[in-house]
Amino acid sequence: MTKIYELAAEIEQQIRTGRLMPGDRLPPVRQFADSRGVAPNTIAAVYKSLAARGLVQGEGRRGTFVTSKPSIRVAVNEPVPDHLIDMARGNPDPRLLPELAPALATVPSEPLLYGSEQIVPELAAAFRADFSADQIDGTELAVVAGALDGIERVLAAHLRPGDKVGVEDPGYASVVELVVAMGFRPVSVAIDSCGPTAEGLTRAVEAGSAAVIVTPRAQNPMGSAITAERAAELRQVMQQHPQVMAIEDDHAGPIAGADYHSIVSDPVPIPAEGAGQWAVVRSVAKSLGPDLRVSALAGDATTIARVRGRQALGTGWVSHILQHTVASMLQRTEYRAGVSSAAEVYRSRRHTFRERLADHGFDSVSTSGLNVWIPVIDEASVVSAMERRGFAIRSGASFRSDAPPGVRVTVAGHEHDVLVAAADSLAEVLAGRPPIRAA
Repeated sequence: MTKIYELAAEIEQQIRTGRLMPGDRLPPVRQFADSRGVAPNTIAAVYKSLAARGLVQGEGRRGTFVTSKPSIRVAVNEPVPDHLIDMARGNPDPRLLPELAPALATVPSEPLLYGSEQIVPELAAAFRADFSADQIDGTELAVVAGALDGIERVLAAHLRPGDKVGVEDPGYASVVELVVAMGFRPVSVAIDSCGPTAEGLTRAVEAGSAAVIVTPRAQNPMGSAITAERAAELRQVMQQHPQVMAIEDDHAGPIAGADYHSIVSDPVPIPAEGAGQWAVVRSVAKSLGPDLRVSALAGDATTIARVRGRQALGTGWVSHILQHTVASMLQRTEYRAGVSSAAEVYRSRRHTFRERLADHGFDSVSTSGLNVWIPVIDEASVVSAMERRGFAIRSGASFRSDAPPGVRVTVAGHEHDVLVAAADSLAEVLAGRPPIRAA
């Protein structure tokens, strides 16, 4: 056991210091074992322990590779050069975010001491009202530090390393990387413009997924939004598999530009062990700003109790300064008006870009959110060609597993003229290539 720990620590250090980079292949088990004078099963145990922590992943006969974003390295977006127009990083438009000063001025000046409530009552009331408007039961509530924090806490509350988790494909890269880093095994769920397909979700749960993570609207990278009809189909699938944990990631919330349709089934009257488990996490990052690390987590009583109990043993609570600030914003009439206005601006920008691209004969996907997905054949060449024309966009490689290739263009932060120019440039790049129909 000591040897396994030593060798695992050595490889971890090489990853941390950059001697082993994402995508690098580790030596074959037998070769590494011979070089260190240990049995092959010792090296196999080393690789297994590293894989359980999301540092490496096995790919069958191809070997074992360092993951794309190992959990011991700081994962940040690559900087966009100043000479390029940034349509790559998925940010909201800072000009559409509300001012913080008025809300900060309302934060109580009295110091908060140990033993205080985890959740500011005004914030709980505001979030419960939002959930109720979308017919989500917000009786049981936790406040967490962002959507990914909520997802991580829910998964940790119910799953064990080695469990399978259904994830959208293509889907938000950080969700997949979080799943891997926690020692779970991602299972692809096919999606289209209306969200996860019933067939894709069925395959994931029948493959043994203990939980599924879906984005009801503003899906990243495709901009999909679950329709009422699709939600009904997906609820039927979940009703047939009540033991599967359903997690909904409403990371964009009210600026998504689409109605909320949930796949969460009504709990059965007397749930069997592990049945009727669900969670909905709603973030303010896109509507108020990414630095306000406050999200609401609604769910069944067992899930929320486990999350809040574990939270009490660790961070204790999300800063009440942040909670009061967000509560103040949510209660302001001008905030509500600003959010509605921002949602309309984002909708207009998606429409402008997609319509211009369609005028050139090219298909795209996006019914909500900040991004547009364009199917392509060769992602890298399209990204490079757009850079030569002055635009930074994202390759779809980091978002997908089994899904066909594509590129993601963030349209949220740009005015009409830039969007038209970007669409024209992309059409030039795609001209002469075989057309691809969007999902």
